[in-house]
Amino acid sequence: MTSKRFDAIVIGAGQAGPSLVGRLTAAGQSVAMIERKFFGGTCVNTGCKPTKTMVASAYAMHVARRAADYGFSVGGDIVPDMKAIKARKDKVTLDSRSGTEGWLEGMERCTIFRGHATFLSPHEVSVNGETLSADRIFINVGGRANVPPIPGIDGISYLTNSSMMDIDFLPEHLVIVGGSYIGLEFAQMYRRFGAKVTVVEKSSRLISREDPDVSDAIKAILEDEGIAFRLDAECISFSPRADGVCVHVDCTSGDRDVPGTHVLLAIGRRPNTDDLGLDKAGVATDERGYITVDDELRTSQSHIYALGDCNGRGAFTHTAYNDFEIVAANLLDGDTRRVSDRKPGYALYIDPPLGRAGMTETEARKCGRNILVGTRPMTQVGRAVERGETKGFMKIIADADTKELLGASLLGASGDEVVHGILDMIYAKAPYTVMQRMVPIHPTVSELLPTVIADMKPVA
Repeated sequence: MTSKRFDAIVIGAGQAGPSLVGRLTAAGQSVAMIERKFFGGTCVNTGCKPTKTMVASAYAMHVARRAADYGFSVGGDIVPDMKAIKARKDKVTLDSRSGTEGWLEGMERCTIFRGHATFLSPHEVSVNGETLSADRIFINVGGRANVPPIPGIDGISYLTNSSMMDIDFLPEHLVIVGGSYIGLEFAQMYRRFGAKVTVVEKSSRLISREDPDVSDAIKAILEDEGIAFRLDAECISFSPRADGVCVHVDCTSGDRDVPGTHVLLAIGRRPNTDDLGLDKAGVATDERGYITVDDELRTSQSHIYALGDCNGRGAFTHTAYNDFEIVAANLLDGDTRRVSDRKPGYALYIDPPLGRAGMTETEARKCGRNILVGTRPMTQVGRAVERGETKGFMKIIADADTKELLGASLLGASGDEVVHGILDMIYAKAPYTVMQRMVPIHPTVSELLPTVIADMKPVA
């Protein structure tokens, strides 16, 4: 085996890796960038980019079917061309992937290795028969769909969020196992394309990390579009059928068999850490395989860092990018930044979207604070009425004693964008009175944030 020495090795070209390579090489360091498959990671190839592109196609079809609501007509039925939808999605993905790859290829002091990296020792990595060594190593290998050993799983064909990106046809009846963020996004998307969709969820409600009123509202929105749900689905199992698959459930009510033509597993994620040889590097993982890191993303080996989904400290593209910012600030800028500085913020990309910042109401109640809660239905938001998108509601939580904004759940038109007003205030540690006295632009959805804050009431 040949051996090559670098200042740094970055394993994985996801959201954090390429940007870190850019900073390290700009600082004069030689860097080995190792990627075993597609540049851009989950976001670009099987996550945000492709799914949001398909969501946009489904949304356009949904609006076209509602043409009469907006005062015009569309001739003929609205039917999908799944091959064209996939081609559009593929182009968006390929453009982004190629852009990342080309950027790295053009960097001075960056050497790209396309292959599977495994550790030989704390400072050595093997790839394609070569040994690479470096003073610092950064792991950015991401995650993949979790496929648990459900009875019957080995006897059926199933889809995951990744393999869903490869199909160019419309399933007749898509059964989705998992009623959380990924599952619900695909459920609405494919229902709008024209498939029959049933969601099977083990819990008693959808997206159980959210407040019950949010979960209930989302369920009602999706049911209104014709999506069926089987909740409290204990003892899930599978069996093949001549025309597809049958999902067997032990629910509190309803049939115990849910037949479908295709099944999508949306039961969480797992890190891509099981084939890296982490034991040879002395890098510790938790019981689920996530690499354990400190507040500055150092692993149990202080010269090895883990960024992105593989460290279990965030499950989003934006948290992965923030991991890069934290590492770069501490190593290159003399600026102390920590994971614990990060505030929760994310979205569920159904239509209308759910924008989330900070605590849920449930979490705020549990922490023993005196809290204020303000809500407003989207039917009372002028911009939503004008757009004909009045489903959902806005909810903001604050501390009655400190006047600190604690969190928000904004389920409604542009909720994924509007929520940043609350997130900004949380980061600024500004009292809610600052936002309450703002003069926002009319007509917008954001203009109702001060109104909801002004209407906050104490809760028991």
